[in-house]
Amino acid sequence: MLYSIAFFLVLLFLGMPVAFAIATSGFSFFLMRPEIPWTILVQKSLSTTQSFTMLAIPLFIFAGNLMNNTGVTTRLVKLSNVLTGHMWGSIGQVSVVLSTLMGGVSGSAVADAAMECRILGPEMTKRGYAPGWAAAINCLTGLIVATIPPSMGLILYGTIGEVSIGRLFVAGIMPGIVMCILMMVATSWSAHHYGYVPDHAHPYPLKTIVKACIDSIWALMFPILLIVLIRFGVMTPSESGAFAVFYALFVGVFIYKEMNMEKFRKCVVDSVKDLSVITMILAFSGIFSYG
Repeated sequence: MLYSIAFFLVLLFLGMPVAFAIATSGFSFFLMRPEIPWTILVQKSLSTTQSFTMLAIPLFIFAGNLMNNTGVTTRLVKLSNVLTGHMWGSIGQVSVVLSTLMGGVSGSAVADAAMECRILGPEMTKRGYAPGWAAAINCLTGLIVATIPPSMGLILYGTIGEVSIGRLFVAGIMPGIVMCILMMVATSWSAHHYGYVPDHAHPYPLKTIVKACIDSIWALMFPILLIVLIRFGVMTPSESGAFAVFYALFVGVFIYKEMNMEKFRKCVVDSVKDLSVITMILAFSGIFSYG
């Protein structure tokens, strides 16, 4: 096992993609132990992905991509800007708050980081923010998404460790908020150091903040509904994933009216790409954990 871990770390250091590093190091264990039937290799890679609870992962990824293309994310960006535009490194602060809000929408840190780099990254560099600083902010804030429910990591941990996912979701709220506060402090400090001044000198009036909250109410309601429905046993995590997809489609088609067939096709393609990577890592992890 130690050999496999060391081999895995070496492959990562050499720049091999995580999924293939896990697969190669796990496969090396079977090469060193010829007495172990190779059928176990296939069984372990398949059994890891054959879980009803893990069905929530592709559903939440799909729901997150739907919300990114139905106006939900745009409205959350506006709300985040209203709340943090008066702070140092204002767009960086938008990234922190947006990740906190998106944690209750997408549940995928990778999807959130990719979305923020596409939306906020160009504006950051346009305003003279260092590309490295912008990338660090947008990627590190994705860790909040991995903590705020519905988190893919919490679903995986609850499934593998046989822990109540509803309780994990409730437990992830306060750490996520603490992470948000600390990252906002760190962003403000680094923005002072680099001279990234606020967008405006004073906070927006309460009336403007309330209006932005009302515009984003459908996105803000979603994580609350999700936690309540799962915590009180109305839905299982997998069923809540299906509910998330339905909710995103309903908001996109009937409320914001920004969803069309072209956007829907793009959401499906993006979700398949995201899911293929996650599924490969899960499958190969079964082999690695056996070794």
